[in-house]
Amino acid sequence: MAQAEAGNLAEARARVGALHGITDLDHKLHFYERWAPDYDQRVPVGSALCPQDVATLQYHAPCLAVDCLAQALPVPPHAALILDVACGTGLVAAELQARGFLQLHGVDGSPKMLEQAQARGLYQHLSLCTLGQEPLPSSEGTFDAVLIVGALSDGQVPCSAIPELLRVTKPGGLVCLTTRTNPSNLRYKEALETVLDRLEQAGAWKRLVAWPVDRWELATSELEMGPGTSDRDGFISGIIYLYRKQDMAQEEGVGPSPQPPADL
Repeated sequence: MAQAEAGNLAEARARVGALHGITDLDHKLHFYERWAPDYDQRVPVGSALCPQDVATLQYHAPCLAVDCLAQALPVPPHAALILDVACGTGLVAAELQARGFLQLHGVDGSPKMLEQAQARGLYQHLSLCTLGQEPLPSSEGTFDAVLIVGALSDGQVPCSAIPELLRVTKPGGLVCLTTRTNPSNLRYKEALETVLDRLEQAGAWKRLVAWPVDRWELATSELEMGPGTSDRDGFISGIIYLYRKQDMAQEEGVGPSPQPPADL
């Protein structure tokens, strides 16, 4: 059993490590296309079934991001229209459904990942969209909340696409974003925060949460860890951001900021 688990961990680290190392968007999409048929092979984790690589690397971002969003959303879960950007096969959607969110739309740049998501029946609507190369296929101010979990890194969604997430969010709605904070992703994180801060300074949105998470996922290699990171037990760190889109006519009426949920 231990030998099999070690083998699974080595395979998962090799696969996800290769993905992290791709910095060209077209090459990364091709990688996802080849991975899609096997991506959703599921193993039991507690009372749920999770994709094997996700379970093996103990990837916590989808669960934590949805917890953060759910605590701050001003409308009941069943009434909220949610957009899951870079949705893959539906990791975030499964967490949303478990908390009572039922009106879910998803977009992704990989047709084969969308096929897997469609087969799971988690979304009311799915669209093919490569954010950064084209706009989101939705009108301005459509969604109560927009999430992008796991796609903000080199070779995936560029920082320049962040205003597009804001565009399709309703005034007063929420935008939840995540990224890794380990050394190999720090340059991207710094560029991302420059964009996030610029939008806040312009009055487009208000930051509610910037929640550092130590145990984000297991590192895929020693190169992903380093000084200043949480490499205890082999984990790398990440961060969850939550913003509220400002309604310019009611900007002064924004309520108090929520606190992040308790860390794992």
